[in-house]
Amino acid sequence: MTTSKVLLITGGAGFIGSAVIRLAIARGHTVVNVDALTYAACLDNLASVADNPDYHFEQADICDRAAMDHLFATYAPDAVLHLAAESHVDRSIDGPGQFIQTNVTGTFTLLEAARAFWQTGNKPAGFRFLHVSTDEVYGTLGPTGLFTEETPYAPNSPYAASKAASDHLVRAWGETYGLPVLVSNCSNNYGPFQFPEKLIPVVIQNALSGKPIPIYGAGDNIRDWLYVEDHADALLTVLDKGRLGRCYNIGGENEVANLDLVHRICAVLDELQPASDPYARQITFVTDRPGHDQRYAIDPTRIREELGWRPSLDLQQGLVQTVQWYLDNQDWVAALQNRSGVGKRLGTGT
Repeated sequence: MTTSKVLLITGGAGFIGSAVIRLAIARGHTVVNVDALTYAACLDNLASVADNPDYHFEQADICDRAAMDHLFATYAPDAVLHLAAESHVDRSIDGPGQFIQTNVTGTFTLLEAARAFWQTGNKPAGFRFLHVSTDEVYGTLGPTGLFTEETPYAPNSPYAASKAASDHLVRAWGETYGLPVLVSNCSNNYGPFQFPEKLIPVVIQNALSGKPIPIYGAGDNIRDWLYVEDHADALLTVLDKGRLGRCYNIGGENEVANLDLVHRICAVLDELQPASDPYARQITFVTDRPGHDQRYAIDPTRIREELGWRPSLDLQQGLVQTVQWYLDNQDWVAALQNRSGVGKRLGTGT
């Protein structure tokens, strides 16, 4: 994408999608944001680009084939970045059906619309379909080892299984129909505009509200953390430089246990907005969720060596920026906290 492109981005009102859109607009691309505006979507995430003439918003469901065909015909995109998905693991345990509908059926519908557009247009050489997925498709690691692009799939939650299925659909459409596809699998994202049911926003908000900070199990589950704006940069890099048919694992190279992460967040809060007691005193251990993978860790060798991409922030830098953003944007958080399930314990399997 060395020149300006028309990008059709699904799920663009979400956490990662909105970061991709803000960066794409800053780099001179035209963006069509396609979002159904379900509970986790927030158009306020895009206030900084909403009036830009290169930004277009279309409220539509990726499961609606007629709507997808209309959007392809109207905008004739040079590339698709497919981020629309149900993504909260705890919600997938309580209600897996919506995850199958959106993540599997929706991806199938979008692929078919993209294929029809691509074939009707005589298969333009520059067209790309980038499917954005998760490292959770690989299952869980023991105390050693890293996920590579050759790691066998072994999803353990309904969310992970739905994303694994969509990954396979995208690969199959590339192999069977020749659709120019790419797949990325990322580690845990964090940063500004993350919906307040996820771990890091929950920790920040509960700490500020004087509520218990919940830690599942013993807090020894390990994740690799990726700053969302670094992820956005990686996705545009894969779209521009990635080899068709390839999968690229995108990691932050920031592996840490959940309990250690929470202590780090509390320490940042102690520094930026001190309270009468250290925030870590609010940490409370709760019953673990079913199927909680023990460890994720990504080997980013391929994207680093083939595409020259590395994250710009380490975890401490990213946490400071994230905590400060939430301190500065409490009105944004408050506007979302009354939505379904936010602030309640989900995913107990009962």
